[in-house]
Amino acid sequence: MADRETRPPTVWSRPDRGARGPAPERSRPQITGAAVALADEEGLAAVSMRALAHRLGTGPASLYRYVGSRDELLDLMADAVAGELDLSAAPAGDWLDGLVGLALQSKAAHLRHPWLADLNDRRGEVLGPHAVDYLDHALAILAPAPGTAGQKLEAVGLLGGLAVLFARRETGTTGGDRSDRAAHLAAVAAEGRHPHLLAALTEAGAPPPADPTDRDALFVRLLRRLLPAMLGEGGRG
Repeated sequence: MADRETRPPTVWSRPDRGARGPAPERSRPQITGAAVALADEEGLAAVSMRALAHRLGTGPASLYRYVGSRDELLDLMADAVAGELDLSAAPAGDWLDGLVGLALQSKAAHLRHPWLADLNDRRGEVLGPHAVDYLDHALAILAPAPGTAGQKLEAVGLLGGLAVLFARRETGTTGGDRSDRAAHLAAVAAEGRHPHLLAALTEAGAPPPADPTDRDALFVRLLRRLLPAMLGEGGRG
């Protein structure tokens, strides 16, 4: 009881709708879904209470009976995307396979909703019920893995960060084509002013051509190397 009383208030700690006013015409899930669709179509900056009310055919004041502020609306949007991940399968088999599968789902969600990365950059870390479910599911997958509880939480954080980074790369928000970047780097190294870079590129050889049908290859390869190393198991290649 004490924990519940001292927990910081969030949009989820209040009823879905204020007690006063006329009979409900909307619901939080309906309002949140409309806001997500608006952000998908026009970007995060387009999401305002006024624009959302116009989309729903109502007045802005009516929305405040369900959502206290735009910040709360953004919290609901982020958690709605977290709810798109399929957590129904019980953890089984190799923990690394399970975690990589979860990471692929997370990256796909960021590709469907490119605004999500910007939203998380601008807001405090408010975990809604779906996000908490995701965290608990990831830790369940990691239960048989080596490492401390702290290391496992860090591993889940790394998973999320890489999902955002690679989603941004695929949507082009980090700039430049992979082959163009590689050619530029090789040309700079060939000038002779960066001997360590030249030696590394020479030893590594030419990178394999990108497979347009498998954009997840590098993402999966890095996860399979980094996650076991973080947990004290060593990379699996």
